[in-house]
Amino acid sequence: MRRELKTIIEVEKLAKDYNGLAAVKGVSFEVGHGEIFGFLGPNGAGKTTTINMLCTLLRPTGGRASVNGFDVAKNRLAVRKSIGLVFQDPSLDERLTAVENLRFHGMIYGVPRLERGQRIKEVLDLVELSGRQEDLVRTFSGGMKRRLEIARGLLHRPKVLFLDEPTLGLDPQTRHHIWEYINQLRSDEGITIFLTTHYMDEAEHCVRIAIIDHGELIAIDTPQRLKEEVGGDVIVLSTEDNKRAAREIVEKFNVEVKELNGELSLQVKSGDHFMPKLIKALETRVTSISLRRPTLEDVFLNLTGRKIRDEKVEGWDQLRSRVRSQRRRAR
Repeated sequence: MRRELKTIIEVEKLAKDYNGLAAVKGVSFEVGHGEIFGFLGPNGAGKTTTINMLCTLLRPTGGRASVNGFDVAKNRLAVRKSIGLVFQDPSLDERLTAVENLRFHGMIYGVPRLERGQRIKEVLDLVELSGRQEDLVRTFSGGMKRRLEIARGLLHRPKVLFLDEPTLGLDPQTRHHIWEYINQLRSDEGITIFLTTHYMDEAEHCVRIAIIDHGELIAIDTPQRLKEEVGGDVIVLSTEDNKRAAREIVEKFNVEVKELNGELSLQVKSGDHFMPKLIKALETRVTSISLRRPTLEDVFLNLTGRKIRDEKVEGWDQLRSRVRSQRRRAR
């Protein structure tokens, strides 16, 4: 009988190069049993490359990693039996029904024939698709397809469920429902969930977050602690002359000011008291101003000097985007 591990994922100096281009640069972290662990970062940061190495879809060029106690390079089959995976891009066979997709997956993963029917029923009930099990997948909405992919990833009862951008391209209401299922999984099944995302609101669901940028981990902690490190409330304002206003703020209050997308941003303590003083002291006319508590967007801005959505898709993500476009045109 295998000893239950305290951590289910262990990563040490994991790296991946593509023809001399470093996509992942020696990242190290651990994930505990039953944890929702998030990889947060822009497109091209190394999120998908890292998850693909942990799922044995890519071989690392440096470092080591283990999932459920199995080395991802040396015990690939054992790792694959230990995990479920929901890809960023749809991977269902739309010519088959929902139940046919699940039966095929069950056969591939060696789910015993006598257990297969009951497990299929359980996962379809979980994602509320029992009433559509005999319908062709091509008739499903985007949210229904994503729910079916989650059901498929759970069919063989994995120790870890990997979700690569699980709600990409879905509307806010559907995204909310998907997260209800994810949180229910953790609560009811005790499953460990490892997800990648660039949606800040999704990252708030995680027990811990690792922020990755240009292939390097730049921070790892709980969402609350990361936000506390920003250091106060956030004031965002626009003026008739932002450059002049920024100089005034620095000179009069000795506060760092950042300018992004035509707005000035600064972090201060007791923002509700500071804001009236700021408006009164500025000679440049303020056209708009707002006050809020720090968000994970502010954390990323504070660590990198830019917003997460400022990044453009680069490298392999560009190639993947072109492939997706070609597939759509071919349909």
